[in-house]
Amino acid sequence: MSRNSRVLPSFQSIRSMPGDFRFADVPASDPLEKSDVGNLGNIDVISSCIPENGDLGYTAVEGTVGNMDQVIEDSPYSGNVISVEDRTSMGDEELDIVPSHLPSISASRSERRWCDTTTYAAKKKLQSWIQLPNGNWELGKILSTSSSETVISLPDGKVLNVKTESLVPANPDILDGVDDLMQLSYLNEPSVLYNLHYRYNHDMIYTKAGPVLVAINPFKKVPLYRNDYIEAYKRKSIESPHVYAITDTAIREMRRDEVNQSIIISGESGAGKTETAKIAMQYLAALGGGSGIEYEILKTNPILEAFGNAKTLRNDNSSRFGKLIEIHFSETGKISGANIQTFLLEKSRVVQCTEGERSYHIFYQLCAGAPSALREKLNLKSADEYKYLRQSNCYSISGVNDAEQFRIVVEALDVVHISKEDQQSVFAMLAAVLWLGDISFSVIDNENHVEAVTDEGLYNVAKLIGCDAGELKLALSTRKMRVGNDTIVQKLTLSQAMDTRDALAKSIYACLFEWLVEQINKSLAVGKRRTGRSISILDIYGFESFDRNSFEQFCINYANERLQQHFNRHLFKLEQEEYIQDGIDWARVDFEDNQDCLSLFEKKPLGLLSLLDEESTFPNGTDLTFANKLKQHLSSNSCFRGERGKAFSVCHYAGEVTYDTTGFLEKNRDLLHLDSIQLLSSCSCHLPQIFASSMLTQSEKSVVGPLYKSGGADSQKLSVATKFKSQLFLLMQRLESTTPHFIRCIKPNNHQSPGLYEQGLVLQQLRCCGVLEVVRISRSGFPTRMSHQKFSRRYGFLLLENVASQDPLSVSVAILHQFNILPEMYQVGYTKLFFRTGQIGMLEDTRNRTLHGILRVQSCFRGHQARCYLKELRRGIVTLQSFVRSDKTRKEYAVLLQKHRAAVVIQKRMKAMTARKKLKNIRDASILIQSVIRGWMVRRCSGDIGLLKSGGIKANESDEVLVKSSFLAELQRRVLKAEAALREKEEENDILHQRLQQYESRWSEYELKMKSMEEVWQKQMRSLQSSLSIAKKSLAVDDSERNSDASVNASDDRDYSSDIGSNHRSVESNGLRPMSAGLSVISRLAEEFEQRSQVFGDDAKFLVEVKSGQVEASLNPDRELRRLKQMFEGWKKDYGARLRETKVILHKLGNEDGTVAKRKWWGRRNSSRIN
Repeated sequence: MSRNSRVLPSFQSIRSMPGDFRFADVPASDPLEKSDVGNLGNIDVISSCIPENGDLGYTAVEGTVGNMDQVIEDSPYSGNVISVEDRTSMGDEELDIVPSHLPSISASRSERRWCDTTTYAAKKKLQSWIQLPNGNWELGKILSTSSSETVISLPDGKVLNVKTESLVPANPDILDGVDDLMQLSYLNEPSVLYNLHYRYNHDMIYTKAGPVLVAINPFKKVPLYRNDYIEAYKRKSIESPHVYAITDTAIREMRRDEVNQSIIISGESGAGKTETAKIAMQYLAALGGGSGIEYEILKTNPILEAFGNAKTLRNDNSSRFGKLIEIHFSETGKISGANIQTFLLEKSRVVQCTEGERSYHIFYQLCAGAPSALREKLNLKSADEYKYLRQSNCYSISGVNDAEQFRIVVEALDVVHISKEDQQSVFAMLAAVLWLGDISFSVIDNENHVEAVTDEGLYNVAKLIGCDAGELKLALSTRKMRVGNDTIVQKLTLSQAMDTRDALAKSIYACLFEWLVEQINKSLAVGKRRTGRSISILDIYGFESFDRNSFEQFCINYANERLQQHFNRHLFKLEQEEYIQDGIDWARVDFEDNQDCLSLFEKKPLGLLSLLDEESTFPNGTDLTFANKLKQHLSSNSCFRGERGKAFSVCHYAGEVTYDTTGFLEKNRDLLHLDSIQLLSSCSCHLPQIFASSMLTQSEKSVVGPLYKSGGADSQKLSVATKFKSQLFLLMQRLESTTPHFIRCIKPNNHQSPGLYEQGLVLQQLRCCGVLEVVRISRSGFPTRMSHQKFSRRYGFLLLENVASQDPLSVSVAILHQFNILPEMYQVGYTKLFFRTGQIGMLEDTRNRTLHGILRVQSCFRGHQARCYLKELRRGIVTLQSFVRSDKTRKEYAVLLQKHRAAVVIQKRMKAMTARKKLKNIRDASILIQSVIRGWMVRRCSGDIGLLKSGGIKANESDEVLVKSSFLAELQRRVLKAEAALREKEEENDILHQRLQQYESRWSEYELKMKSMEEVWQKQMRSLQSSLSIAKKSLAVDDSERNSDASVNASDDRDYSSDIGSNHRSVESNGLRPMSAGLSVISRLAEEFEQRSQVFGDDAKFLVEVKSGQVEASLNPDRELRRLKQMFEGWKKDYGARLRETKVILHKLGNEDGTVAKRKWWGRRNSSRIN
C-alpha cells in the first residue's frame, strides 16, 4: 500500500451520484495516478472471485496494511494476503520519468511489446535496455544522448550508437528480484525477463503476476517443499509467492465463501505442470488431512504417472493424458474423498515411438522390477527384446531407477486397495500388450494374404489373456463380415493384419488405463457425498509444436485453445465487462482474443472437427482427401493456411503449428473390429471380459453419420475428436462454476538443464500466457471490488454515527466519508464499490483492530463470568469431595481392618507350619545322628567283643558272658525293628508287584535288550545266594553240634549240686540266645536281597519303556540307566561286605560258645573225677 493511504488524507466531497455516479475530480481516462507508482511500499496482491447477484465477479484485494497481529478468518481477504518487504520509495528523479497514464494496447504485437515505454529523448536515465541482433536484451549504460541517437555502453565493454526511440527504460536496482511484477515501475518485456531471470538464478522460481503465479521449472531439486514450509504458509508466517500460497488461498476461499475452487495449471510440455500439481496436492493433504484418505490421494500420482506418462524429446516425464483431480472436503474442512477424470490418452504411443522417446513408463518398470516368480509367470524378457519398445532405441532415463519405481507403483496399488489378484491381472495385460508386438505374419498366397505365425509370441498372448491360440490366430488373420444373412470370412493383407494387431494392443492398454482410474475412484469415493465443496486441480497437456505434428498434437492444442479462452475470459473479458456493466470509468485494454481460432475448430458444418468427422464416415476417405477438403473450405479463414501435400497450418494463440494429416482419419475412427471384441469376451481372464463389455457398451451409443463399413462393427461409433470435444465442454462447464486460480508454468530451456535461461523461449511463453496484460489490467484498474450490501454489512459497525438512511449505498458512502478515502482511489458502481490497489487494506486493518478490541472486552467479561462460576463450582466440588473422601476412607478402613485380621490368622498358621516343619527337620536330623552313633557304637562293641575274646584268660568268664549278652540283646532289638520295616516294604512290594504285572505284556519287547544285563546280575545273585546258603548250612551244623553237646553236658551233670546246675542252665540259655539272633540277621539279609532285586528289576523295566516311548517322563533314560547300574554295583559291594562281616561275627560267636561249653564240660568231668 502506498504511503499516501497510510496517512488519512482530507476527504473531498462527492459532487455527483448515480446515474453515472462519477466523481468530478477523477479524469475519465486516468487509470493510474502518480501516487500509485511514486511510492512503492507494502503492496499486497490478492485475487478472489465473489459471486454477487448471479454475476461471477473477479475481486482482487491489494494493500493489507497496518500492524495486523492476526488475520481474521472471516475476512474475505485473509486467505489472500501476499505481502512483500517494504521497499525504499523512489526519488524525485525517478518519479520524473513515470508516465502519467498507460496507453491502450493495440492489436499489433510489435506495438504491444513496448506498452510501458515513452520517448526516451526527454528522459535523463542512466540505464536502459537494448535489443541485440540475436533477439536477446542487454542492459546498457547511457554515455550520451541527442535528439535522435544515444551512445550506450554494454557490460562487455562494447559501445553502440543506437536510435533513442529503440531504447527501453530499465527499472532501478532496488526493484531487482521483486516477487510481484506489479511492483515494477516499467512493465516491459525486458524488465519482466530480467526480473524472472534474477529470481531464477537465486532459486526463487515463483513470481506473482497480479492474480497469476508464474512458476519456472528449475530442472533440479530446490529446498522449498519441506514440512516447515507447509507449516509456515499455513500460519501465514511466509507470504512469498509459492504453489502453497495459491493452494492456501483456494482452501481458505472455499471455506469462507462456500464456493468450489479450481487450480488451473498450464504451460508447455516440460514446464513442470505435473510436479506443480503434485505439490498442490501435497499442501491440500497437509491442511485437510486426518481422515487417512489424503495418503491414498497422494499415492495415485505414482500409478497415473507410470501408466500415463512417458519420456519425450522435450520432457522425461511428459503427461500423455489430461487429468482433473476433484478433491472433496467435509464440513470440518477435512478431505473426505476425491474423483479423477482423464482425457485423451495417447494410445498410439503403445505401438509406435519416435527415436529417442519411450513408451509408457510402466512397461520398462515391469521389465526391470518384476520379481522372478512374476517374470516366470508372464515369460517376461528385457525391454530391448520387445518390438514395441526397441523401435525407439531408448530404454532408460538418466537418474531414474525403473526397478525402484516399479516397487513404488506396487506399493501404491496396495494403498488404493487394488487386490493382489487384480494386480497380477494388470501385469498380465501389460505383458500381453508387449507380446502382441512380437507376433509376426507370413504370406500364404499370391494375393498377399497372411496368417499369424504360431510362435512364442502368439502362445504367450493367448496364455496371458486366457483365450485359445487358434482363435487368436484367426482373429488376427481374418475378418468376418455380414452380407445379408450370410457371414463372409475375409483374409487380411499384411498391413491390415498388423493394423488389427496394433488396434487390439492399443485397445487393451486404453481399457486397462480406464479400468485403473475407475478402481482408484472407487477407493477414493469414501465420504464424498457428505459435502459439495471441492477443489479441482487441472493438470493437462501443454501446447505442443514438433517437427511433425499429428492427430494427438491437434487435439492437445485445441484443448489449450479452450483453456486459454477460459483464462482470457476470467482475466480480461470479465474484468473489463464488469467495469462497463457497473458504469464506472475505465480505459479499455485490448488483448488478443483466440475466438477466431476456436471457431476454426468448432464451427459447424465447416470447422476442422466437423470436416474431420465427416471425412471419417466416408468409406473411401483418405488423409489426402481430408487435407484437400480443408484447403477447399477453410482457405478464407485467417487462422488457417493450407500447405503442400497432406499438411495444413493453424495459427494458435501460442504460434503457428503445421499438422501432417497422415493417420488423422484412422486415429479419429479408432477402429477395433467385432472379431477382436468377441475374442476378448471369450477369454477366461476377467479383465479382457470387462474390456469387451465396455467396448460393446460404447458401440451402442448413437452414431452421427453412416457406418464406416457396412459389414463391420466398430468398438466406438463416436469419433475420438467428437468424444474429446464433449469431454472438453464438460470440463469447461465445471471450471466455469468454480473460482479459478491460475498457475503458469514456464520452461526456461529446451535442454532440461538447470541454470540455463533462454530469453527467447521464456518471452514466447510469457506472450502466450498474456502475463504482461494481466499485470497491466490489475495494476491500472480497480482490482478490489465489493457489493454495496457486503461492504455495508462488513464495515457498517465501524460507523461512529448512525446514518439516516439504512440502505447499503448510504452506509457505504458514510463509511468512505468517515475514513477520508480519496475519491480518485475508488469508484462507486451500480452494484459494487471498486477500489484501487491497497485501499481496502486500511478498512480491513481498522476492522481487525476493532474486532480485536471487541473480542478483548468479550474475553475479559467472559473470563470474569467463568472465574465466578469456577469459584462456585470449586466450593461445591470441595464439599462433595469431602463427603466422598470420608465415605471412601471409611470403606477403605473397613477393608484394611478385615485384611489385618486375615493377615494375623495367616501369620499364625504360617508360623505354626514353619515351627512344625522345623521340628520335623530337627527330629529327622536327631534320628539320623542317633542311627549313625548307634551304628558306630555297634561296630565299636563288635570290636570290643574281639578284644574280650583275646583277653578272656585274664577276665572273669561270667562277666564276659553278661557283656556279650547285652550287646546281642540290643542287636536283636534292632533286628526286630528292621523286620517291622521290612514288612512295610513288603506291602509296598505288593503294590509294585501289581504294577509289574501291568507292564509284563510290554516287557517281552525289551527282554532281549535286558537279557545280557540280567545274566550278569543272575550270576552275581547266584554267587550271593551260594554264599548265603553256605552261611546258613554252616550255622545249622554249628547249631546241631551245640545241641548235642548240650545234651551230653546235661547227662553228665545230673549228679552235680543244685548251684552248679543252676549256673549251668543260665550259661546254656545265654549261649542259645545269640544263635537265634544270628538266624534273624540272616533272614533279614535274605529279605533285603529279595527286595533289592525286585526294585532294581522294576526300575530297569521302567527306563526301557521310557526309552521306547511307551511311557512319557521328563528324564534321560540312558543317564538314569547308568546311574541305576552304578547304584546296583554299590549296593552289591556293600551287601557282600555286610554278608561276609555277619558270617565272620556269627562264626566267631559260635566257636566261642562251643569252646566255653567244652571247657566247662571238661572242667566238670575233671573236677568230678578229682572228687
